[in-house]
Amino acid sequence: MKETQQAASVYQNVCRQFDKAADLIDFDPEIRKILGKTQNEVIVNFPVIMDDGHIEILTGYRVQHNNVLGPYKGGLRYHPAVDIDEVRALATWMTWKSAIVNIPFGGAKGGIQVDPSKYSHSELQRITRRFTFALGCNIGPEFDIPAPDVNTNAQIMAWILDTYVSTQPPHSRQANVHIVTGKPVESGGSLGRDKATGQGVVYTIEQWANDRKFDLNGATYFVQGFGNVGSWTSILLKPYGAKLVAVEDICGAYEDPNGIDPDELNEYFKEKHTLDGFKNLKKIDHEKFLNTKADIFVPAALENQVTSETASLLNVRVVAEGANGPTDLDGDEILQQKKIDMIPDIICNAGGVIVSYFEWLQNKRSEFWDLEEVDRKLHRLIVGGYERVRAAAKEYKTDWRTAAYIVALARLEKVYKERGIFP
Repeated sequence: MKETQQAASVYQNVCRQFDKAADLIDFDPEIRKILGKTQNEVIVNFPVIMDDGHIEILTGYRVQHNNVLGPYKGGLRYHPAVDIDEVRALATWMTWKSAIVNIPFGGAKGGIQVDPSKYSHSELQRITRRFTFALGCNIGPEFDIPAPDVNTNAQIMAWILDTYVSTQPPHSRQANVHIVTGKPVESGGSLGRDKATGQGVVYTIEQWANDRKFDLNGATYFVQGFGNVGSWTSILLKPYGAKLVAVEDICGAYEDPNGIDPDELNEYFKEKHTLDGFKNLKKIDHEKFLNTKADIFVPAALENQVTSETASLLNVRVVAEGANGPTDLDGDEILQQKKIDMIPDIICNAGGVIVSYFEWLQNKRSEFWDLEEVDRKLHRLIVGGYERVRAAAKEYKTDWRTAAYIVALARLEKVYKERGIFP
């Protein structure tokens, strides 16, 4: 899987997408100024003691794009490519995402410029705790709520939770459990949070299939990235009768035209930390992977994977974006020319933030919902967002990504006009 190092271009894509949608709806120019900038950008350089006693200085980020709808909300990623421009883009997408699915959150994102595979378990714990301490009051359960993202998980959220509440007065610690979402269930997490993003991807694919009167039973698909989103999307598509025919992770691309069992592959991947060696998988190059003939392609890895160079290779009916920003603007244009449908990231992968909202609510109310309730409410919210995007695409006769932006901008514009600008 090829990683892009052009993080700045990711934010440029966001700005260009924003401008395209704003121009189409004659967006209020004054509100456009506000949403065209991030509200706060925090960069922290903090020391961490390694296992052998030496000290490393690491760089962490937290960008808060907008909070007019509610507290800032967004994940934390640990990756060597993390920088301020990438985090700006991801924070902005979170604002649009929450607005589309009608949840009371704003947009934020953060991370540490680090390769977690190079650190021990105890070093990652100290890195996480020291980063949390360095962020200080820049996060908070009613102000900015982090969550898992690339290379972070429930364990890391538990460390953030424990560190943050340990800095609070004893009598208020239990009132701060909702400082993060994506926690282990035993530590205040929600059932269904681990599969939430993949579940949302599958719900939107199901809606697309209904719109197209397309039978998912027997449909073929391939997935780029077999982390949390890619693996859960594959597992959850299995009951529909869809067949996984190719998969790619950081170690390479693999195919089995006869079908790959996603449950077995996931168990193998969790044990081996690679797809290499799984039964009947044939290794192929990146171009052949993207040229796989199938009905559905799910990019669930990093940004800028579908570009002017790679979009022309795709031979599918629909691209369902499980990752954030996997398609750049040139890639979008080629997909439209090829009449390949697109379910854009800011609705397709919104399941994660929706169930994060549910976890946050459960913590605030001291409640615990069963999985059936979580899935039912997730389905209602993400399908509602999908239908709003579909309606906007029809009304404005535009592509689905622009339509998704229109839905978000229209809601944010209305709120700003109702509330006004202080003073």
